[in-house]
Amino acid sequence: MLLKDLLKKLSYEVINGSDDIEVNNLQNDSRKVSSRDVFVCIKGAGFDGHNFIGDVSDKGAIAVIVMDDVKDYNENLTVIKVDDTRVALAYMAAAFFNNPADEITTIGITGTKGKTTTAYMVRSVLESVGIKTGLIGTIETIIGDEKIPSKNTTPESFDVHRLFRKMLDNGIKCVVMEVSSQALKYHRVEGIEFDYGIFTNLEPDHIGPNEHEDFDDYKNAKAKLLKQCKQGIVNMDADFIEDVLKGHTCEIETFGMKEEYDFSASNIKLFTKPGKLGISYDLSGKLNFPVEINVPGKFNVYNSLCAIAICSHFTTDKEKIEKALLDISVKGRVEMVKISDRFTLMIDYAHNAMSLESLLDCLREYNPKRLVVLFGCGGNRSKDRRFEMGEVASNMADFTIVTSDNPRFEKPEDILNDIITGIKKGPGKYIDILDRKEAIRYAIKNSQDGDVIVLAGKGHEDYQEIEGVKYPMDERDLIKDIISEDEIKEIL
Repeated sequence: MLLKDLLKKLSYEVINGSDDIEVNNLQNDSRKVSSRDVFVCIKGAGFDGHNFIGDVSDKGAIAVIVMDDVKDYNENLTVIKVDDTRVALAYMAAAFFNNPADEITTIGITGTKGKTTTAYMVRSVLESVGIKTGLIGTIETIIGDEKIPSKNTTPESFDVHRLFRKMLDNGIKCVVMEVSSQALKYHRVEGIEFDYGIFTNLEPDHIGPNEHEDFDDYKNAKAKLLKQCKQGIVNMDADFIEDVLKGHTCEIETFGMKEEYDFSASNIKLFTKPGKLGISYDLSGKLNFPVEINVPGKFNVYNSLCAIAICSHFTTDKEKIEKALLDISVKGRVEMVKISDRFTLMIDYAHNAMSLESLLDCLREYNPKRLVVLFGCGGNRSKDRRFEMGEVASNMADFTIVTSDNPRFEKPEDILNDIITGIKKGPGKYIDILDRKEAIRYAIKNSQDGDVIVLAGKGHEDYQEIEGVKYPMDERDLIKDIISEDEIKEIL
């Protein structure tokens, strides 16, 4: 492919060499560069690609894309200057993979909460009506039967277009993806006009030196999605919704709790079944039917309303929508693990005080006989998080089991002691059991009829990180091992 063809949609200046040259590959990771590649110099929180121009030139790069003035480069190296190399990478990646976003139906979901669950709900419904749908998100990328663990909620732009092309090559017609504020701020989805842009909600989050400088920066990043999509679907009950809608360029559909919205929920009811918690409501507006989902929490009313609104553009088969939503399960997001009719067991990713408080508050509404929470905290992270999570658990749960999470390079005992310091600020009872499997065994063995037991913190993670090594550890596997024991079988 000619370099000038990759640059077609960009304004640029040729500093050295020529843009009329054949390039082999497009790279933004200097370690992957080989002969005749073009390297895009990206700036990150702790690195600057401009510092690796000499290295990539030695590896055989034929061209580099820069945004800073550079000197001391090989005279045979083509140097192209652009205003923003992240924007350049996005457009060049699209061209390199022959603009796959133009061929696949794109659904982008942004918001502080609900992105992951909504994405899985949408995929479940679309797959149920015969639309092959890929997924890109916090937990994984799904391409047919292939599941690829994720490093970021939204990958770098090169990988976004690479995955789109791979999906198309595998016969996938539609992709639903989580679009993070970082992805919008740093142009990972630049140049993509989403067919559907979804806004779930907005709360102060991701504000700090390496993320967003303040809440306005975070809010403005989220709002960008409604300026680069054809059809917007928004939660009108969300805080700051008018700010998010300001300047939108798309058609808007609405969902929420008010009757005047396009998709509205009323008559909301929590229900408990043996080993399960769920919620039901009456849907009205553009579609009208009763909805029941076997995942707890009023926030899942919003998630399912959003999913229904999206899917209504693809199907009006009420029965299939109802069934797909009823069967939904998202790994590590209030994920029910049915092992007994006597009590309810679930796994959730809640790993900070805010998310743990939200989870326990949701579960309290089901009036369990006891609310039992098991969690730990990661090593080499803020001690304040440990104190705060301990205090939240003590105030909101009837019983807390403190255990290990990812100790990393800290002593697990020290982390547990920090959590216990927080627990002692509240009235809750607790026990500390260092080994996570033993802690889960204790929770199951000592369960009482009507308990709700939540294993918090690990969620979708299938490893435990100790001294820089990630050891396999999936709570689902631990549960399977435990319930196969004769002593445990007798009490289930």
